[in-house]
Amino acid sequence: MSTQTKPAPEAGTTTPGAETGVREFVQDYVDRVRGGDVGALPAILGVIVLCIVFTSLNSVFFSAGNFANLLVQGAAITVIAMGLVFVLLLGEIDLSAGFASGVCAAVLATLMTEQNYPWYVSTAAAVATGVAIGLLLGTIVARVGIPSFVVTLAAFLAFQGTVLIIIGAGGNVPIRNSVILSLANKNVAPTLGWVLWALGIAAFAGLLLVSAARRRSRGLVAPPLSVVGLRIGAVLVLSGLAVYVLNQERSRNAAVVSLRGVPIVVPVILVLLIVLTFVLARTAYGRHVYAVGGNAEAARRAGINVARIRTSVFVVGSTLAAIGGIIAASRANSVDPNAGGSNTLLYAVGAAVIGGTSLFGGKGKVRDAILGGAVIAVIDNGMGLLGYSAGVKFIVTGIVLLLAASVDAISRRRATATGRV
Repeated sequence: MSTQTKPAPEAGTTTPGAETGVREFVQDYVDRVRGGDVGALPAILGVIVLCIVFTSLNSVFFSAGNFANLLVQGAAITVIAMGLVFVLLLGEIDLSAGFASGVCAAVLATLMTEQNYPWYVSTAAAVATGVAIGLLLGTIVARVGIPSFVVTLAAFLAFQGTVLIIIGAGGNVPIRNSVILSLANKNVAPTLGWVLWALGIAAFAGLLLVSAARRRSRGLVAPPLSVVGLRIGAVLVLSGLAVYVLNQERSRNAAVVSLRGVPIVVPVILVLLIVLTFVLARTAYGRHVYAVGGNAEAARRAGINVARIRTSVFVVGSTLAAIGGIIAASRANSVDPNAGGSNTLLYAVGAAVIGGTSLFGGKGKVRDAILGGAVIAVIDNGMGLLGYSAGVKFIVTGIVLLLAASVDAISRRRATATGRV
């Protein structure tokens, strides 16, 4: 009588409907962190520590007014960083993203203010300009073969000159349209804010529960329901607290003007986060981006059009730079010759890297831009409240960026050593 030995199940799989226990789930997460897969953990810890420090040093930091200012202050940088996540996932770089946003903002302002086009036509033209810029840069990088550093450095200079030509040296084009101005200067009604919060929590909970159910039905290890519930509860409490704080009166003279509610730009960013996360995590295109970023040659042999993917990420990056430029123009109420300049690019790249996106490609998520943008906004805002100069802010932000890059390099080396790459 012969016996057969059943093959051991593959890693990450189990019997259909299996569910890990809390202890096993936590141990698996700890093992992954020790193995170099730290993800967004450093950025999350960084935001928490910075908020505690600045709140203890200045009580104004966590006031309703400053909290709303924080969200608006980092909005444009965060959106540009979202686009740069796609570029960095391929191990490429886009040094022109800052001034690309400035060119698109200049197109918006000129068409809307000087040519009297409707806001929606001007906005469409600005976004289309971003698409065209990304298509041009991506084609040169992917088809001609010039390194992205060189191409985008040349574009950095060219776009800076383009903004000067459109706006004029020393000029300034005001934004007067109420729709565009409301993007970064108006708030959602408090009641609508709670409605959006409830819908968002319901959608988030549904996604987590459906994802866990699908993993169990496919025989994959699913997180325990207690962990899923903990995640939902944490997001529910934190986001609910944020909405509550933002719904408080922030105006010093409420009889003249009332400032209550979630800034309009916040739901805009959340919609972008949801859409872009879905694209990267749930579509074939997203899987191809990660595949090319992880190993371009292996992706090519698997039948993926590497050149097309390379071109597309620059299109995504420049399109989001255009949206970021529109948000920046809304916040400034105008567009000047330095639009997209100064520290825009450095902060946007820094936000993506600090949030956890790897400079080496193949690792990163759109949420990294949110977390990294939060770190930069907290540093800039908190040190400003404490009276530190711009020079000190730049030094501290540079140190934080260097630490983030060091964590990325160390974790990557650790992952290689433990066989997790």
